[in-house]
Parts: sequence; C-alpha cells; structure tokens
Amino acid sequence: MAQYTKHPVAAPPTAPERESTGHLLLRGYATLVLFAVFAHSAVYNLVGPYGAGAVMVVFLLAALGIGIPLIAKNQPQPFAWRRLPWAALGYVVLALVSVAWSQWRLPTLITWTLLGAVTVNALLLAHALSWHEIVRSLAAAFKWIVGLSLALELLVAVVLQHPLLPNFVTLPVGDVDPHWYWVRENLLDGGRIQGIVGNSNMLAIICLFAIITFGIQIAMRARWRVTHALWTLLAAYLMFRASSATAYLCALAAAVVLLVAILIRRTRTPGGRTRIYAICGGIVAVAIVALVVFREPLFTALGRGADLTGRTDLVWTKVLERAAQHPIFGNGFSSPWIPTDPAFDQWIVDHGITVFHAHNMWLDVLMQLGVLGVVLMAAAYLSLLWRSWFFAADRPRWDLRADRPYSPLTLLPALFTVVLLVQGLAESTPIMLWGWMLLVLFSFKIKAVPLIGVGLSEKARVTDRGREARRIP
Repeated sequence: MAQYTKHPVAAPPTAPERESTGHLLLRGYATLVLFAVFAHSAVYNLVGPYGAGAVMVVFLLAALGIGIPLIAKNQPQPFAWRRLPWAALGYVVLALVSVAWSQWRLPTLITWTLLGAVTVNALLLAHALSWHEIVRSLAAAFKWIVGLSLALELLVAVVLQHPLLPNFVTLPVGDVDPHWYWVRENLLDGGRIQGIVGNSNMLAIICLFAIITFGIQIAMRARWRVTHALWTLLAAYLMFRASSATAYLCALAAAVVLLVAILIRRTRTPGGRTRIYAICGGIVAVAIVALVVFREPLFTALGRGADLTGRTDLVWTKVLERAAQHPIFGNGFSSPWIPTDPAFDQWIVDHGITVFHAHNMWLDVLMQLGVLGVVLMAAAYLSLLWRSWFFAADRPRWDLRADRPYSPLTLLPALFTVVLLVQGLAESTPIMLWGWMLLVLFSFKIKAVPLIGVGLSEKARVTDRGREARRIP
C-alpha cells in the first residue's frame, strides 16, 4: 500500500479552504439587494409605495450593520477610502443639501433616503465582494427577474386570463387605461410584454444587462455554460417581446463598443490602436449624423414617433421651463418625482398618469440640481466611462511582463456604462435606483481593484506582487 515517507518531497495534499458561512450569507445578501433594486417597481406593485420604501430602509440599515463591522476589522481588506467615487458622492451630498432651497422638501427627503440606501449598498458590495462574486451576484439577480417575469406572464395569460393591476387589485377590464396594468396579458397575443417589473422598456434594458452578464460568464468558461446559454436565449426572447426602441439602440451601442474593444485587444502597437480609434470614431460620427437626419423613418420602422413618443413636446419642454427658474442650483432633488406631491401632481400627465421622471437623465438633473448637478453627474459618468474603457482595453500588467491574457470580465463595466449613457438620452433611470447602483459600484470597484485576481484578497497590491515577481528566478 502506498504511504507517505518520512522525507516527502512536497507537503501532503490538503483540502481547499472553504468560504465562511458569513461570506456565503453576504453573497446571498448581495443577490437579494440587487434583485430588489433592479426589480424595485415589482416590489412597488406588490406591497405598495410604503412597503417599497420600508424595504429600501431595511436594506440601508442592513448595509450599515454589515459594512461598519467589516470596515472596523479591515475585512476582507482595508477599506479604500482614497479610492471612493468622489464625484458621485459629491452629487449625493449636493442632493441632500438641496433640501435648503428645494421647492418640494418632502420629496427631496424621501427620495434622498432611497439614493442613500442604494449608494451605501453599492459601496458595501464593491468593498466586500470580488469581481467574480459581483458578476455571479448580478447573474443570479437577473435570473430571478427573467424567470419570474416569464412565470408572471404565463400566470396572467394562462391562469388568470385577464390583465393584472398592481397590488392584485381586481377591476373591470374596460374601466382601466392599459398603462395602469402591471401585466397586460400580451404573452400569447403577440403584444408587448412587461414582465415582473411592469414596464416594457425597463424589462428590455434588464434583459440586455442579463445577456451581457451571461455572455461574459460563458466567455469566462464558468460552470454550467449550457445553462447560461439557455438563460441568454430566454432573456433575448423577453427583450424581443418587450420591443423597446431604446433597448435596441443600447444593444447596438454595446455591440459597437464590444467590437472596438476586441479590435484594440488584438492590436499590438500604439499606432495600430490610433488607427482603430480614428476609423471607429469616424464611423460612429457618421452613424450619429445619419440617425439625426433619418430619425423619422428610423423611429417609424421601430414603431415610435420622431418626437420619441411625445417626450419632446409633452415632457422636455415643461422640464426645461421649470429648470430655467433656478438654473444654477436647481429646484431641489427628487429622483423619482413623487406623483402625489402638489409640485408634481397633474403637472405632466400621460395617458392619465402623472409622469414621475423627465425621460432624460441630463434634463432631470438640470431641473433638480441645476448646472452644478449636471457638472457633478457628467464628471461621475465620464470618469466611469474612462476608467471602464481602459479597464477593458489595457492588458493586465504590474511589472515588466506584457503578455498576460485578457479577462472577459473586464469588458462588463464598459458595456454596462455605455448602455446606461445611451439609455439616459430617453430615460432617467441611470440616475436612480439600479442605474445609480451600477455607477457607484463600478466606479468604486475599478478604482479600488484595477487588476483582477492580483493578491489573495484581489486588492490591487501591485508593489507586493512586484516583489514576489522579483524573487522568482
């Protein structure tokens, strides 16, 4: 029988270190909070406005309760105070300070609480989870949203056989405008579906995020690749059935960025990179001009009006009029608008529903926090775009070695950021809830951990890794 000698040439094999129960619970919490933020409208439709607000307050307290002990104990690594996303945090501070001059103080306090809850949780996830864990948590949250969306659509179409109102209210079908419905019973009749989030445009964008995330996992050769491929097909089907022109444009922009990033990664010389940037920049400029010139037939082909379904006349004109009243510091923070507040109630009405955001993130910020807010928001997003692009395009390097392989994971922040920026031209969600969480999460994580897999804690200890490399003969 084989046995170890008294003088082994190597240490006996040992089992790999297992994750602690606390860290496993933290990963479960990350999935839960991401699901609640991305599907916040589903929580709203399920438990009402007060219940949805209470859920976010619970998540705020939970993040503080989890994060403060971790930071005090320097676990899983010291908190990167100097790497915080200062432009985004400056926007959060300005939003709170705006209560001093706000034209709607109660909505400012209510919505700032939501903003604070999302910000604290994003910082916690970026600090406590590795890059791979963040991707897995995002994928798990998207699977729940996609799966429950299909299940709810099937329930309404097959079992209930009538549209579903929020909070499961039952009213005669003919007495309700279709825009009030949570689910419109369109799964089997070919119409636009809304899923668990209750909005076709939002469902389509979340499905696009899911496709990107699952695709990254497949490219990383993660476990259960066939299962990820099936989830990708399901998300693509729901995105197609949601039929959102904004989502299609976001998908096109993400595809262009992905193609350019792949070309840049394959280029070995600075001159080659310059040529790719010049060619792709020219193509993008021509595409933008063509989009502006031929917007009417293009939007007509997509089933939308050239005025972006009434946004220019119905919403943007009134928002600009109110923004002009206080152009520097704005009228006061409120993302989203509170429809029951006198300042917004019946101000802008679409299909009998009070609109709760400006359908353009930049106009929304201009109205709320003025030019100063726009500057801070632009600094936050441009900083993330810049860092995420070079996070994706540059080869990982911390010493003289320049041939380390790229990781597909580094593409994810850049693709998400481009989707958010394109969506922000027609929606305001990139400045609130899950849009804001992605901004803070990726901004902090890229600054704190610019290299994936460096060191035991994945912290960017470049100098430590460099000393190890120098000791190797």
